[in-house]
Amino acid sequence: MTIMAGGFGLCGIPEALIYAIRDSGVKDLTVISNNAGVDGIGLGVLLETKQIRKMISSYVGENKLFAQQYLSGELELEFNPQGTLAERIRAGGAGIPAFFTKTGVGTIIAEGKDVREFDGESYVMERGLFADLSIVHAFKGDTEGNLVYRKTARNFNPIMATASRFTVAEVEHLVEAGKIDGDQVHTPGIFVKRIVHVPNPVKHIEQRTTRPRLVAASEVN
Repeated sequence: MTIMAGGFGLCGIPEALIYAIRDSGVKDLTVISNNAGVDGIGLGVLLETKQIRKMISSYVGENKLFAQQYLSGELELEFNPQGTLAERIRAGGAGIPAFFTKTGVGTIIAEGKDVREFDGESYVMERGLFADLSIVHAFKGDTEGNLVYRKTARNFNPIMATASRFTVAEVEHLVEAGKIDGDQVHTPGIFVKRIVHVPNPVKHIEQRTTRPRLVAASEVN
């Protein structure tokens, strides 16, 4: 089974749905996601249970377990430039089987792929991606499946919601149909088959960067 999992780093990840997949015990998954979470969080929990057979990703540098499984041959990996991955997903959702891009020409990314010349420039052909299941996280959704994403969580979620046979959305705030202004909808309900209400989800911080607090002169003894 091929699953698209929304999110970027730990922002906008469908964590409750990832746990549901873990609890189902399903194995040999191909997962399409920008990254694999971190150790013990996000898709990292499916790596711990070895339910993922292959990852189609852009960046996986924050997950030590991912590196161990890949280097030991337990996990297959298909790397993509980040923009190419996003466009492959968008193309899949739009019914476009393939497209040409300059990104990756002359590198190992282009090995074994169709390379053609357009207007004197070389382009490599990339296939669109389409999954059996998409799992996404939205800030707000209505009972008809219309979704609104909040700020940076509007990353891979909108395009993944369109690029599968069956999309399940976890939403923080569930409202009645008609309560969301049509101009605010990011994903129309036509793409969403199931909704799971997940109020007050944990918002993990992937990298915490701090600096010493500046002390005012009036605070100095």
